[in-house]
Amino acid sequence: MESLLKIQNQYNSFDSLKAFIKTQTDYECSIEYDIWEGTIDVNGQMAQCLVIKKSGMHAVKALFVNDNTLKVSHFIPNKVLNAYFGKSVKAYRSVLEIAGEAIKNSLLKGSQQKAFDELEKLLAKAA
Repeated sequence: MESLLKIQNQYNSFDSLKAFIKTQTDYECSIEYDIWEGTIDVNGQMAQCLVIKKSGMHAVKALFVNDNTLKVSHFIPNKVLNAYFGKSVKAYRSVLEIAGEAIKNSLLKGSQQKAFDELEKLLAKAA
């Protein structure tokens, strides 16, 4: 679950966007390094992202694609739960891992989509 959002010029930094989010909701909001996907910035360093956590299983992270465009994607913020229920990044997977991931995705899809839509609407207020 990903989307691109064009935001206003006044919110084109993580700090200003974080301050805006804090005024709109009581969800936990922080600026962290993207350890979940290991995104690299233009300097070759690990990129920072804005993380909005709804619970231990539902969160979105926002990365700047360019000056006024955010890439918003759903992820599981808890590292242990992410290991079991997150996206697999292994190059080769067994048949059991593929089947297990399909079952897991079908069971979690509804709740993840609902949480993603809610958190995306929150970020869309800055558009």
